[in-house]
Amino acid sequence: MKSFPRRKFETSLKARALAVVVATAATMLAGAAAHAAPLKGAPAPFDKGGVKVALVNYLSTGDFFQAYEAGAQKQAKALGIDLRIYEGRQDAAEQREQIQQAISLGVSAIIVNHGLPESLKDVVQRALDKGIKVVAFDVDLGNPKVPQIEQSDHDLAALLLDQAVKDNGDAFSAGYVYVAGFAPLDRRDAVWRDFKTAHPKVQEKARWGTVDNPIAQSVANQAAAAYRAHPEIRVVFAPYDEFARGAKLAADEANLASKLRIYSADISTSDIEAIRAPNSAWVATAATNPAVVGAVSVRAAALLLAGQEPEHRIVVKPALITRDDLLKNNIRTIAELGQKFPAFRASDAATAAWIPAAD
Repeated sequence: MKSFPRRKFETSLKARALAVVVATAATMLAGAAAHAAPLKGAPAPFDKGGVKVALVNYLSTGDFFQAYEAGAQKQAKALGIDLRIYEGRQDAAEQREQIQQAISLGVSAIIVNHGLPESLKDVVQRALDKGIKVVAFDVDLGNPKVPQIEQSDHDLAALLLDQAVKDNGDAFSAGYVYVAGFAPLDRRDAVWRDFKTAHPKVQEKARWGTVDNPIAQSVANQAAAAYRAHPEIRVVFAPYDEFARGAKLAADEANLASKLRIYSADISTSDIEAIRAPNSAWVATAATNPAVVGAVSVRAAALLLAGQEPEHRIVVKPALITRDDLLKNNIRTIAELGQKFPAFRASDAATAAWIPAAD
């Protein structure tokens, strides 16, 4: 699969890093008083306030990650944490640089949201060596000191593929959207491989995928070529909602919506709109609430800072959501989904009595 080389910067790395550090430090100083207040009844360091935490993203495109950030911000506010968010923009070198910036700024904890392990392990170890706590969401850093937060990717993929068999039988031609090197996609890929072994009449006719921006349009361009080359495709397994958007866009443009069924992962209000659309080929998704996952990430970091070790592997369970579910229950937004699917609304992962619920 495609590799992701470091971007060649127009200015020197040191100059760029210094400029960003200075700007970010000013922002942190301006915002600390408003966002790092003491939390009554909490253990140290939250009883005195002033706790700074960095959220360093790799993937930052799409509704899932916007909702993830929103959930993290709400939980941070409830805990009195001064949360600083860095957008890596699918650039391994930039994400690495941003972790180094966070170390230099003296944060107490770093949340690593996705990324390429080979570009992160040494700089994460540098943070740990300085006493900074680190948690990771959907990137396996292979470090016993770094709790791993993840959606249950096995359950997520299994729910989707079981539904695909229910809808299409156990003999169909499939297209598959995948990019290697990302922990959640790799875990979902393992389920797909096992599924094909268990269902030998399911034939993978084409495989494509990219995280080039804009992801949905880039995937749509690839999907259009795959649909032309393999008109026998009837099922598309696209286990990331930006992949599904691209697969659906290409199907709509080629007037194939009535011939294809798309199965995806993740959900947002705009995803719900796309799934509910008349004659939509996107028929099911399996998802956790991204805002809940963001909150869990912050809670895990808070537990580490308070000396209350969370489990090393923190799993948020997904739910299957079909197009029929959305239409029959008249669900149009994530808020309505939470009201009618209570398990989607919250998670008890990484909790403690002293941690307040996010507003």
